[in-house]
Amino acid sequence: MSTARNRSGPVRRMFAVAAALLLLAGITTGCGGQLAAASLPASMDELVKQATSEGEVTWMAAKPRAQMQPLIDLFEKTYPGIEVRYTETKAPNIASQLNVQQAARRVSVDVANAVGQTVVPSVPMAESIDWSRYGIAADYTFEKNFVYTWASPKVWAYNTAKISRDEVPKTWDDLLQPRWAGGLVAADSPAQFMTVWDLAPSMGTAKALDWGRKFAAQTPHYTPTVNEAEALVESGQVSIGTSLVNLVLQSKAKGAPVDIAPLSPTSASEAYLFVPKGAPHPAAGVLLTTFLSSEKAQQLLAKTYNSRIPSSTDCSNPNQSAALRAMCAAGLQWFPTPTLDYYKKLTVFFPEAQKALGTKIG
Repeated sequence: MSTARNRSGPVRRMFAVAAALLLLAGITTGCGGQLAAASLPASMDELVKQATSEGEVTWMAAKPRAQMQPLIDLFEKTYPGIEVRYTETKAPNIASQLNVQQAARRVSVDVANAVGQTVVPSVPMAESIDWSRYGIAADYTFEKNFVYTWASPKVWAYNTAKISRDEVPKTWDDLLQPRWAGGLVAADSPAQFMTVWDLAPSMGTAKALDWGRKFAAQTPHYTPTVNEAEALVESGQVSIGTSLVNLVLQSKAKGAPVDIAPLSPTSASEAYLFVPKGAPHPAAGVLLTTFLSSEKAQQLLAKTYNSRIPSSTDCSNPNQSAALRAMCAAGLQWFPTPTLDYYKKLTVFFPEAQKALGTKIG
């Protein structure tokens, strides 16, 4: 039976915050007028000097500190005299905190993380920066002020001790077969796993809602978050469930009986960093963001399966990272979220998908 009604309270509140942010995104300047634009130098050498004089940088992202610590250590070694203050914070909370801080003109964050439904409200909060001045290629920028830094592709995971690879569903419609009914499949209630339905040209909202209603009739095991769906797969309580590439590979590396299901297509789920307007240490924020986009930093991120991948399906060089190699080995096809309009569409799509699934988080 579904557990969404019993366990979704915190998740409801989290997504209510994200929805409210869409309404509040236009008032981040507060009653005091526009926040002053950051004064940034034109060259990398001058940027380093200014960042060093600022002496610290506050970074807020949704990744565990243990995964980010090697990057923090390398940055502080590369740029001695600049201390990184890192806080793990859920993406909706990052956006809501920044919104309040900017309205009060008391910003404490220098580098922030935006992903999924927080991208739209974060756009007006981002400082306008010419990233090309600091060596970041246009391919890695989004809406000019965001930098694509890592990916968390949505995938289906399966328990290798319960079912063989030959038995694993390979298409979304395969999940509608009677053998997967009765709580054998776990899925996260917010419907984030259905993102690709609104991105892939051959899919679309109408087909997504029809699939969602049929999937709901299978009585899947709903969970508030994707992490909990993954945990049910690992424990063997379900045979297959929604997950993220990094979660599956991290668990597999620790010996858990899980692997990526060859169920396709899916979404790239790009995550971005940006320097907020009013950041107290803007040069240090730009320097850290630039560093995190560098080859050295991406190699470290790849070790925890968190680096960038090509936004669209590209297996021409799968050895770029273990995550990309695993996706290619599973035969996955994935799609990007290419423009802000697509993110805006998703904010409408998710509530509709949740209604079809019967989770109604909002």
